[in-house]
Amino acid sequence: MGSRKTKIDSRREKILTILQEHGKVSVAELSELLGVTVVTIRKDLDSMNEAGQLARVSGGAVLSVAANPSDYMHIKNQAEKRRIAEVLSEIIKDGDTIFINSGSTCVEAARALQKKKFLNVVTNAFDVAKILNNTPGFRVLLLGGELNSTFNFTYGSDAQEQLSHYKADWSILSIDGISTNGGITTCHAEEAIIDRMMIAASKQVIIAADHSKVGTAGFSKVCEVNDGKLSLITDERADRAETDALRQTGMKVTLA
Repeated sequence: MGSRKTKIDSRREKILTILQEHGKVSVAELSELLGVTVVTIRKDLDSMNEAGQLARVSGGAVLSVAANPSDYMHIKNQAEKRRIAEVLSEIIKDGDTIFINSGSTCVEAARALQKKKFLNVVTNAFDVAKILNNTPGFRVLLLGGELNSTFNFTYGSDAQEQLSHYKADWSILSIDGISTNGGITTCHAEEAIIDRMMIAASKQVIIAADHSKVGTAGFSKVCEVNDGKLSLITDERADRAETDALRQTGMKVTLA
């Protein structure tokens, strides 16, 4: 009985972590990410709703403090992500072409990049495109394709085909895990292909990840960490043993 309760508590803690990261989540997404049935996820969400840990909505849940599923004001580690974004924005030069994937850290990066001039941006993230589209002098291309409406990104063969036509100076990638053992990982298997294509078609890659992602692994592997063009920007709370190990692979690690 104790073991079963531990598994339930661990799973529900992961659900809260995902919600804190993204603000909303669907039953189908959680079922895939956590490897349990949709019936189990619905029971988890109903129980957590009763406990006031989240708010149930049609097909999923949102943070109980958020009146709107698109409210990102309660993103986990937001202060750290903003510092990472500021450091990142100093690296990007006016006139650069950049790829950006989805994720709350990339949303902060997009805000920080608004002070730049004449950027060319290719992204599969609705929130990133929305922020940068109205910036004077920016050219923003939002990849078409299938839509993940929970996390607001596009993916699939149409998005891949469109992305294949472009090259970039930089890729800016928000990920869910980075470690010497597990490599670079994401919770979204369907976006992992997009991430790999962005890495392959860019001269340099910035992995933007707060300390909670360092030393952990997500659901789907993107690539190893020993690609010479990869660099990591994280915050000062990142595990020092892991950041030192990443440096040993040749990766440049910057603490924001």
